[in-house]
Amino acid sequence: MSLADNACIPCKGGVPALEPAKVQELLGQLGKEWELNSDDHLERLYTFKNFAEALEFVNRVGEVAEAEGHHPDLYLAWGKCKVEIWTHKINGLTESDFFMAAKADRAFESNG
Repeated sequence: MSLADNACIPCKGGVPALEPAKVQELLGQLGKEWELNSDDHLERLYTFKNFAEALEFVNRVGEVAEAEGHHPDLYLAWGKCKVEIWTHKINGLTESDFFMAAKADRAFESNG
């Protein structure tokens, strides 16, 4: 079972963020394009041929986010979309963040 096959679990707060070793383990299960940014959030830049394709991707990820109840930050520009994921309630990473990252990859690979 891949990370994308797991359901996101809503965080009610009050739980600890993942330990650095677990973050690195899960990061290794994502595509090499994913990285931790300076805020220790998951981040990936997806590129497209034009604005319309980038917008379609944003809409696909948005549908997944609504279904999962787990909402990444999406930054749309011409030919690209940056996805930034972390659990806002704890200002850190949970397993669900990695599940959502894998789901974003799946949306990208589906191309529609």
